[in-house]
Amino acid sequence: MDRRSFLLGTSTLALSQIITGCGTNQQPPLNVQLLKGSIPGQVVNQFRKTVTAGGKLKFTPINQLEDLFKLLQTWQQPSTNNQKEWTRFLPFNQNQKPPTANLVTLGDYWLQAAINQKLIQPLETANIKNLANLHEKWQQIIKRDEQGKIWGIPYRWGNTVIIYNQEKFQKLGWKPTDWSDLWRSELQNRISLLNHPREVIGLVLKKLGKSYNTENINQISALKPALQALNQQVKFYDSTNYLEPLITGDTWLAVGWSDDIIPVISSYQKFAAVVPQSGTAIWADMWVSPTGVTPNSLADQWLDFCLQPKISQQIALLTKSNSPINKNIVVGDIQQKLQSLLFTNSEIFAKSEFLLPLPPAVMKEYEALFMKMKQS
Repeated sequence: MDRRSFLLGTSTLALSQIITGCGTNQQPPLNVQLLKGSIPGQVVNQFRKTVTAGGKLKFTPINQLEDLFKLLQTWQQPSTNNQKEWTRFLPFNQNQKPPTANLVTLGDYWLQAAINQKLIQPLETANIKNLANLHEKWQQIIKRDEQGKIWGIPYRWGNTVIIYNQEKFQKLGWKPTDWSDLWRSELQNRISLLNHPREVIGLVLKKLGKSYNTENINQISALKPALQALNQQVKFYDSTNYLEPLITGDTWLAVGWSDDIIPVISSYQKFAAVVPQSGTAIWADMWVSPTGVTPNSLADQWLDFCLQPKISQQIALLTKSNSPINKNIVVGDIQQKLQSLLFTNSEIFAKSEFLLPLPPAVMKEYEALFMKMKQS
């Protein structure tokens, strides 16, 4: 799944549609549209038990982050009879505008675009007592204006990580631990990288001791030579099928998103993964409120429920992701093979970064440099 563009795939876990209530034709008091696989059914069932009699819930899983973003766009557009091709895969009448949800899953990378397009509104957080449980680092992405308004609440997260073929590296006599290992001569033409300028240039910046969110990239003299040298190591650039060459043996190492990589590690004994020691990029799934939705007490309850330490822990462990609540998961809770990815090392976490919005002119520089890298 490419989490950082409009070419997204399905998540790895499934959640069937869950509806509770009296089966009336009225819209339920709480309507949640969520990324499929990002919330376990057990957690929804636990929440249902906390809701007073008569409260109605509707949780609808959507396959792709792209479709959730387009739903946000649809709700802000006048009704039309023109059916878009993509809507035929969504769980509502194709000839009707879907009812606006109270809460929607959105990836952190999409948050600024949703704000700029006025697709979402700030969350009312007065009744969300457990918001104080969030690690302080999350304040960087949930507040996007000077007023300190909260635009989203994260409920799980992951990293950009390195996955490698243990059999190949056993013969080499070493294991990758950091970004700098990607430049080792043994890996020439043996690497798959994401086809994404922020991710690739970002990891090179990190290797050089810089930030993923560096704006003055043309002033870093070591950057272009490092990118050219890395390109000699790369066999494939792809943000959707970057793991297939690793599985077939065409490459020995790949860089990708943890929610893509964990199912591969779980299925194939020969693969292992590591979070680079110098820090990496973080992605997050968060709850947002569509523009124009009236504040809802059940929505507040759900957000507060997700931020309870025990519930946040369940979400993380059952969806094989990380919790935004500080230090509520111990290494023994995690399957041994996944501990290197899912147990949060505080030192690495402190060095890791969210991909924050960059000015359009800077983004063009990233894209141009990335294209030049691939042509070198």
